[in-house]
Amino acid sequence: MGSQCSKLTPCCWDSQFKAAAVVEVPDANGNEGKSEVDYLPAFREFTFEQLKNATSGFAVENIVSEHGEKAPNVVYKGKLENQRRIAVKRLNRTAWPDARQFLEEARSVGQLRNRRLANLLGCCCEEDERLLVAEYLPNETLAKHLFHWETQPIKWAMRLRVALHLAEALEYCTSKGRALYHDLNAYRILFDEDGNPRLSSFGLMKNSRDGKSYSTNLAFTPPEYLRTGRVTPESVIYSFGTLLVDLLSGKHIPPSHALDLIRDRNLQMLTDSCLEGQFSNDDGTELVRLASRCLQYELRERPNSKSLVAALNPLQKEIEVPSHVLMGIPHSASLSPLSPFGEACLRKDLTAIHEILDNLGYKDDEGVTNELSFQMWTDEMQETLNFKKKGDSAFKQKDFRDAIECYTQFIDAGTMVSPTVFARRSLSFLMSDMPQEALNDAMQAQVISPVWHVASYLQAVAHAALGMENEAQVALKEGTNLEAEKTATSEQK
Repeated sequence: MGSQCSKLTPCCWDSQFKAAAVVEVPDANGNEGKSEVDYLPAFREFTFEQLKNATSGFAVENIVSEHGEKAPNVVYKGKLENQRRIAVKRLNRTAWPDARQFLEEARSVGQLRNRRLANLLGCCCEEDERLLVAEYLPNETLAKHLFHWETQPIKWAMRLRVALHLAEALEYCTSKGRALYHDLNAYRILFDEDGNPRLSSFGLMKNSRDGKSYSTNLAFTPPEYLRTGRVTPESVIYSFGTLLVDLLSGKHIPPSHALDLIRDRNLQMLTDSCLEGQFSNDDGTELVRLASRCLQYELRERPNSKSLVAALNPLQKEIEVPSHVLMGIPHSASLSPLSPFGEACLRKDLTAIHEILDNLGYKDDEGVTNELSFQMWTDEMQETLNFKKKGDSAFKQKDFRDAIECYTQFIDAGTMVSPTVFARRSLSFLMSDMPQEALNDAMQAQVISPVWHVASYLQAVAHAALGMENEAQVALKEGTNLEAEKTATSEQK
């Protein structure tokens, strides 16, 4: 039974499988201290304007996921003023008409803090806007890595780790009185900078106060939810079972079909051919057995989350290997090689930055929309362009006070929007020992052009000048990554 195989052989499936059951473990009231996280701020309420700025005006470039007509909610990536990356879920305007109920529910979820969650950091409730703010995890969803992989499939050891981390997340939530999770699926599991899988906190709240808890295909919906329209802790376990089938098969197989395959011992259809030789009969049998128990029709026959953790812990493989290695994800600690621009920012070499910006000119302004009427072109445009021209001349001559004055007149005219002007005025502020003003301009440049590396680089220098070294490092890393992505895209063309 211990020999390596990729397909579970019939010898694994005798009468003892049908009699086997997951031992039910009483629910815990607490969790180990190691699961708590202390690096996150307390839950808070944001203003709509703050989240609008953080997402560059809810720019299309910052959309990371969106749903269909049944649940028209969009998730954006964003960045707060302190450089913390966030995910912002903007709910349908009619989702939570009662502001008090929305705030109470969000605050309750916001009390949770665990290393297995993409934790909820805050919310916004202004007029008819309802938004949730959570940690941003940069390395895609389980669905992307499992069903749409481009470089390599997820290894068996990593699939087991995903299952355990998810079970631990559910156990923690249950211990804190939040056993209900809405529409648990492979899109709800995200990978952080270290490649560790975490459960999205967004699913701990319904998409609406009285709306449906499931938006996936009916074939994957717990049978009791179809009967009653209510989600229960046992419904969450059922959905966990569908995820175990996903992990085993590498496909999104409907639970009823998976159970038929198990009963018919047609395990070749149930196991991922990419896992050839990576697991033993015993391990495969145990995972299938666990999935089968989770997918039982009767609620009382399903295990609880504590039992899932107990069953999955002994199955873990290569526990000493970091997740980012198993996933083939570049580690967060390894920065891409710094470009000359990045090096200049790291050294806080303002003279070198000035030379780079001067040589860059306005080519990165291409594509920035400026809607001007004919009247503006004829009456106001020339004067506005003269302000920019004078500012550029002063900037080139390193007369930064004059540059600030001229660029300010250009910006205040409001007839054109230019991220490069904000970048140049930002550096002029830095040269004039005005770091806060420089930071404001660098952030405004990013609002106009969300993926512009220059804006992030200037934020890094401004943060460093303000003594905010951690924020400076985050911004420098972001600028480096954005510049590398831009370079890679240019080389592909």
